[in-house]
Amino acid sequence: MKRTTLLWILSFVVTVVVAVFQRVTGPSYPLSGTCTLGETVVPFRLERSHGGESDAPVSIRTDDNQIHGALEWKRFKTIDVWRSVPMVHDHGVLTAMLPHQPPAGKLQYRIQLTRGDLTETVPGAEPVTIRFRGGVPLWVLIPHVIFMFSAMLFSTRAGLEFFNSEPNLEKLALWTVGLLFLGGLLLGPAVQWYAFDAWWTGWPSGTDLTDNKTAVALLGWIIALVAIHRRRHERVWALGASLLLLVVYLIPHSMLGSELDYSTLDQQQNVQPTP
Repeated sequence: MKRTTLLWILSFVVTVVVAVFQRVTGPSYPLSGTCTLGETVVPFRLERSHGGESDAPVSIRTDDNQIHGALEWKRFKTIDVWRSVPMVHDHGVLTAMLPHQPPAGKLQYRIQLTRGDLTETVPGAEPVTIRFRGGVPLWVLIPHVIFMFSAMLFSTRAGLEFFNSEPNLEKLALWTVGLLFLGGLLLGPAVQWYAFDAWWTGWPSGTDLTDNKTAVALLGWIIALVAIHRRRHERVWALGASLLLLVVYLIPHSMLGSELDYSTLDQQQNVQPTP
């Protein structure tokens, strides 16, 4: 097998591993586990993100019809009291609904399971936080994801050229910059707009790490592209930009993302929060 083919395969493997890591470590990935109620082990998988205009269903499977559940929730970072909704048991699944929230609105929730005198709180001491978002059209979302991880693929491949005595960097760098620009600075804000009604929530208007890290990665590769074009330590610059992008992608997606300030919303709507 040719050395070039091996480097592409290695770049692809790195990209897939990073994509999976970023997905499962992010704050929007469902929270899974089990709880024990007497001798019954109850598995759970609790959503932490909900898109669209509907209420968010919360379900927990148990084939024991002696187990009852109540869904408790409150708005995130408010002095609201916890509200409780009884869960409906249907074909081995307990289900209740969380009320729909405006884009970037967050609710905290937990489930109280009871069986006779036994009671368990799911998931435990800390409640789950779920963030609501608008529906993102697939024609925006799919190209955004493809472009962003294709940029990771080309970036990694360019970085591995450091180990070639006669590197071919300029085309790889151009592809990386182009894909980052299209996926991060064009389609990225479009995804933000549909999901959270805001084009840009990074610096200087916000603290969204997803936006900020995209800008940092693109800037790093633009600097590297200039150095490559001028033939000034091109392999070192390419490796540095590639490692920067790798570090950026290892930051979990949606960290410090858009978050609705309910106190501001209540003032605008002249609503008094429930003490």
